[in-house]
Amino acid sequence: MGLADVFWHVLNFFAPAVFTGALAAAVVKLLWRRELAGAGWLRLAGWAAAAGALALAGALVGFGRDGTMAAYGLMTAACALALWWVGFLRRR
Repeated sequence: MGLADVFWHVLNFFAPAVFTGALAAAVVKLLWRRELAGAGWLRLAGWAAAAGALALAGALVGFGRDGTMAAYGLMTAACALALWWVGFLRRR
């Protein structure tokens, strides 16, 4: 496997976390417009994507393979928890 192949594998491994984090941040900014007025979209998306990426990496280590439904469920839960923490708890 060449260096370009490694780059694309890593990029495609973390792409679901980045997409889910960005989409979830946009949705929560729309749903809780007043409550999250002080939190920027980029900050929310960054924290959610980072939490999702850590969950995917942990699931890869724990399950021994990529692409399991449990890994994607963990990623979704980690994104939601990160958005809740950054958007609502950390502001206080």
